[in-house]
Amino acid sequence: MTPDLALATVALPGRPVVHRAQVVADEDGRILESSVRSPERFTPIFDKYFPQVHAYVARRLGPDLADDLSSETFLIAFRQRERFDSRSGVVRAWLYGIATNLIRRHRRDEVRAWKATAKLPLPGPAAGHEERVAAQVSAESAGRDLAAALAKVSAKDREVLMLVALGGLSYDEVAAALGIAYGTVCSRLSRARRVVRQHLGDTDPTKLEED
Repeated sequence: MTPDLALATVALPGRPVVHRAQVVADEDGRILESSVRSPERFTPIFDKYFPQVHAYVARRLGPDLADDLSSETFLIAFRQRERFDSRSGVVRAWLYGIATNLIRRHRRDEVRAWKATAKLPLPGPAAGHEERVAAQVSAESAGRDLAAALAKVSAKDREVLMLVALGGLSYDEVAAALGIAYGTVCSRLSRARRVVRQHLGDTDPTKLEED
């Protein structure tokens, strides 16, 4: 999962307290902006975030597509690095936004996988991606029932849910990644989790990933 950036603070004499998450975000932004003139400076961004993005794509679409889509994510990021504005977002959210755009091409495949998983028996040791994917979503491995619920969540609402539950992004980061308002993130996430709860007897295993 993604590194924990949330609560630590850095206090500097004569300056206001700054959240560590903001310090890290600012540092990443400076590195990315410096890579416009010095392309080799992009390497630390790649090294830091490629494993995270790859894991996220793999958990949504399986390992076969993860290599190609993750590589394409960073190729696009490198080519478009001059467009990044550190004042309007963080690098991690920007990268997940690119990855999300690529995942959208395979939206039907993802939904078919959820529906297929919902119909399959419990997976054995030799299970393939369709059997494994729902179990990967939550610590409790809700499996077939969760897959059936996720298949009924609307595409836009499911994007928000996956970025929070699987990507570990904050609501602010999801808003930046998708280019939507913070309130829209909250409403989409609420709708998605309401659908999940309705299908799972008022329980929501996707919440465990965020916690």
